[in-house]
Amino acid sequence: MEGSGDHEALMAALMANRQLLEAKVAINNAILTANDVPTSPPGDFFVVGECDGQKTIDGEQVPLVLTPAIEGGTRHEALVAALRAEREWLEGKVVANSAVLLRGFGVRDAAEFDAVVEALGWPDIRYVGPAPRTHVHGRVWTANEGPLEQSVYFHHEMVLIKEFPEKVILFCELPPPEGGETPFVPSFRVTERALEEFPEMVEELDVKGLRYTFTAPSNNNTGSMRGRGWEDAFATSDKAEADKRAKALGMDVEWLLDGGVKTILGPRPLTRVFPGRKGQRMWFNTVVGMHGKELSSATAADGSEIPASFVQRCEEIIEEESIQFRWRKGDILILDNLATLHGRRPSLPPRRVLVATCK
Repeated sequence: MEGSGDHEALMAALMANRQLLEAKVAINNAILTANDVPTSPPGDFFVVGECDGQKTIDGEQVPLVLTPAIEGGTRHEALVAALRAEREWLEGKVVANSAVLLRGFGVRDAAEFDAVVEALGWPDIRYVGPAPRTHVHGRVWTANEGPLEQSVYFHHEMVLIKEFPEKVILFCELPPPEGGETPFVPSFRVTERALEEFPEMVEELDVKGLRYTFTAPSNNNTGSMRGRGWEDAFATSDKAEADKRAKALGMDVEWLLDGGVKTILGPRPLTRVFPGRKGQRMWFNTVVGMHGKELSSATAADGSEIPASFVQRCEEIIEEESIQFRWRKGDILILDNLATLHGRRPSLPPRRVLVATCK
């Protein structure tokens, strides 16, 4: 039959891809077993608490809530000292639980939050992406400065760039009067459910890879959730230098007549498996956020279209698996960026959430 050879070749490639991923699972499970960390909080500084919206996923509390053992809370200096002493333990919990919420430690502002970030000892990584942001203090930046009445779609931070952060640390300096939650999703759950409903589509896109385009203005536009200008993103107003920096990040560019730029990225994977995370396949892409949008696109790397019905259902699955809690002043949320997608709910003003991104 005409075309049967192509179908057989595709199915063989899908089977090879599955076998490769199964091998990665076995390797990563071995790594996880060899690197088990203590599960109980060390010493007498932290106790495990609870928060609204918390779920138990794959046997772990998500997020893991850590509060002061001292009744009435503590000051940020004590938290900084404890984090320096227990870096390895805390990092193990971030990986095991995908998210850790530090609550009640008296962190008041950007400078104190920066001290917490430094105490964790994870190297800094500069944000590259479409969200308009402003530097605040040290390693601390504002989170997306787009209009508060708009939501931010679920994403892994800098998922399209060659080098992306392993941790995203968020600090609530001023909680909003209503809304404004930072929902997040265990990424492997999205892959599991997508495989249940669309096994051939998931495997086909993993074999082909994905291609993305995004159009950015020259200067920042805080009236848009994706309004960061290319001059800010590439830290230069020189097009030749910007082109060089874009290539170093793994993207091509096309300069537009209005002074903006169209970036082209791909191929990129649909799912990824990372060491130490139980061999789980993470939904490490931004198809839902970029497919069919005004300033962006997401297709298979060979140029073929991704069915809109598939993208819509994936968006629904992500929402169904989401976890969220009400921000409190001083909260610090540490996300494993390799294992969680996160977003932002619309809110009433004022709201001030700051962020640091770490390798």
